[in-house]
Amino acid sequence: MLHSPGPVRFEHLLEGLGTGHARPRLSWTLPAGSTTQTAYELELNRDGGSRRTGRVPGSDHLLVPWPEQPLRSRERVVLRVRTWDADGNTSEWSEPAAVEAGLLQPSDWQAQPVGAGWEEDPLAERRPARVRRQFTLSRPVHRARLYVSAHGLYEVEINGGRVGDDALSPGWTVYPERLRYRTYDVTSHLSDGENVIGAWLGDGWYRGRFGFDGGTRNIYGTDQSLIAQLEIAHDDGSVTLLATDASWSAAPGPIVTSGLYEGEHFDERLEVPGWSSPDAPDTVAWTPVTVHGRDPQTLVAPTGPPVRCTEELSPTGVKRTSDGRHILDFGQNLVGRLRITVDGPAGAEIRLRHAEVLQDGELATGPLREAYATDTYVLAGDGPRTWQPRFTLHGFRYAEISGWPGELRGEDVTALVHHTAMNRTGWFACSDERISRLHENVVWSMRGNFVDIPTDCPQRDERLGWTGDIQVFAPTASFLYDCSGMLDSWLTDVGVEQLPDGTVPWYVPVIPGGPMWTPIRPGAAWGDVAALTPWVLYQRFGDEELLRRHYAMGTAWVNLVERLAGPDRLWDTGFQLGDWLDPAAPPDDPGAGRTDPGLVATAYFAWSARHMSWSAEVLGETDDAARYARLADEVTTAFQQRYVLPSGRMTSDAPTAYCLAISFGLLDGEDARRRAGDRLEELILADDARIATGFVGTPLICDALTDTGHLETAYRLLTQTRCPSWLYAVAQGATTTWERWDSLRPDGSLNPGGMTSFNHYALGAVADWLHRVVAGIAPAAPGYREISFRPRPGGDLTWAHAEHTTPYGLAALRWELDGADLHVSVRVPEGCRGVIHLPDGQAVPVGPGEHAIRGTNGPGA
Repeated sequence: MLHSPGPVRFEHLLEGLGTGHARPRLSWTLPAGSTTQTAYELELNRDGGSRRTGRVPGSDHLLVPWPEQPLRSRERVVLRVRTWDADGNTSEWSEPAAVEAGLLQPSDWQAQPVGAGWEEDPLAERRPARVRRQFTLSRPVHRARLYVSAHGLYEVEINGGRVGDDALSPGWTVYPERLRYRTYDVTSHLSDGENVIGAWLGDGWYRGRFGFDGGTRNIYGTDQSLIAQLEIAHDDGSVTLLATDASWSAAPGPIVTSGLYEGEHFDERLEVPGWSSPDAPDTVAWTPVTVHGRDPQTLVAPTGPPVRCTEELSPTGVKRTSDGRHILDFGQNLVGRLRITVDGPAGAEIRLRHAEVLQDGELATGPLREAYATDTYVLAGDGPRTWQPRFTLHGFRYAEISGWPGELRGEDVTALVHHTAMNRTGWFACSDERISRLHENVVWSMRGNFVDIPTDCPQRDERLGWTGDIQVFAPTASFLYDCSGMLDSWLTDVGVEQLPDGTVPWYVPVIPGGPMWTPIRPGAAWGDVAALTPWVLYQRFGDEELLRRHYAMGTAWVNLVERLAGPDRLWDTGFQLGDWLDPAAPPDDPGAGRTDPGLVATAYFAWSARHMSWSAEVLGETDDAARYARLADEVTTAFQQRYVLPSGRMTSDAPTAYCLAISFGLLDGEDARRRAGDRLEELILADDARIATGFVGTPLICDALTDTGHLETAYRLLTQTRCPSWLYAVAQGATTTWERWDSLRPDGSLNPGGMTSFNHYALGAVADWLHRVVAGIAPAAPGYREISFRPRPGGDLTWAHAEHTTPYGLAALRWELDGADLHVSVRVPEGCRGVIHLPDGQAVPVGPGEHAIRGTNGPGA
């Protein structure tokens, strides 16, 4: 008898409660020690009965189709699975796992948005409301579910207890078309007799100030409203339904103002303890709510996890200034907020300010621009209180606290790290602590910028879903975390925001911006997210349906570029960002790089067309596959004729030009690739192996060098510490990756550009090369069903190690050098296979389990 498989998983969700899929696909990992699966059987408990599918032949155990009738709204099904291997051995049954449908039909919704009943100035900062509803339960509760969303942000309480642990819900989507709701199990919150449900409300992205040049208010509406439906099933089979409607009441809360950029002002003197409890004092003047509108067809269940607090950090240092302020260092640039415990007189005002870096011992707030990142807490004077803001997040390593009564102790303040609560799936370390720190910096920048959508930066007055940033970073992101559900949702919004002609906005969701970004115009590398990122997710997570869902978006983009390029197949017109933030670009003109923007745009045109051909082939769209393959060939030929000189040099004799030509397969034959690689190496060594690429070239440069036989130069580039370089920031004490190579200059001054972030993940895309080349783990088939183990030692490294939790289970590789001898150990997940490729030419097929092999570091060693 085999061990049991892993519990059944549903779609890309971490939990099955509230799924929006009537036919959720099923996945499981094979029993430990099982090399393969030849058949499986599912047991489903639904409608009070149990049935089994019987033995189903097949090796698939990733995203297996739902085996029965679709789920009905609210229906709960508990599943187990068992498997058979090639020898006919049967496994134990897996642990049971439950999936429960949310509200799948618009007609399931009775809730209407309800909010404050008083008039407000729609252009001013506004005091958020709280809403509540009292009700009586006279029958025992069997099960209770709360389905909730908001125009703005919400936190719900029932009988004085917080519902859920998510933050900034319902997150940020293109609200007019898609507004997420979450499902909560609130059975344990209810009691016989009197009950109260209430909610805090905040502006958030819906109506708060957001965007460039001072930001825009009321982007999606002026109301701040809760949409909630509480459904209580009783032991006798009856159901009590409480939905937000005119019977609810509203009152101002103790939050005076709240904004994602501004921070939160909370006055404890205005709080009424127990306001959401049945025994709440009658000192609050609750007034009728105003009922607003929402088309229930736009309410959608989430496909990924919410934002949560995932870690707590204590300060590593506390310094008191001569005027009584305290400067706290948390030792790590992070995204989140502070939790304080404080006691003092009534009316004492504690002010918390945040920044990523210090300048002359003080917070450097200039890079925040108009994001004031200031939280204020006013004491009630009735004993120690613990407080944290609800509806804001800040990007910071340092905090300044003023107004603190008495001496501040380190244990009085905690930094709460927040991001989308994805499962961590990837790890890397090596013998060079600086490179390991670089990798950790990349992880922290991903955490700080994966806050419901993939943002560019988490601290200043921006925080937008820039399409180009995630386009280059998606391979790294999908190794480090299971971001499949989150990015699937965001890509859906990219499709929603795509213009009818195929134009993909620079950032999604779209908000009003400065003149540089409006009207929306097509741009290479950024718009190519539509064609390239779905393919990355397909390769990393093995989900063909994800590729299918976003296929029309990709084809519309490539068809648009085809029209823009015209018959000569060269896209050399229109506004482009080019190789954004090339270090040679002046601080006030980050798009003025060394590489012709037309070269960049045409290269991406060919690359996206090639990807749409591959996608079409996977999806069985044979005519499209042939058409886009021809188109890619035509663009490649046009690229060679325009941008490659007879000598083999590029018309833009810059590293990014060669990186694109090599990595995107745009050169004619191996001799042309060799000459391009040699010239790329010459350019790098002529500048002492310092970085000379921006957002477009940087993710490609180490691969371009490696693929053309210049591995040691790639390692020189990686280990350079002079600016600009990856390790320059590490040497400066960075704990995240920066937006600019010299965000902090060698003399200790800040980059004078108005766009200077110390937490940007785009230039950290090199981590994908660390995973695939330095450590040597890469998918050889979608979802890592087949794995390439190909370590490429270099530089002064003596060992490297990487692990990745694939959809099928854990894959790992560790190599160590002992002189010229190379020792490699790998782990292959159950149901998968791999090939170990060593530098000396050995290629060893391996199956599930752990394997060790010895060789040499190169054919001449």
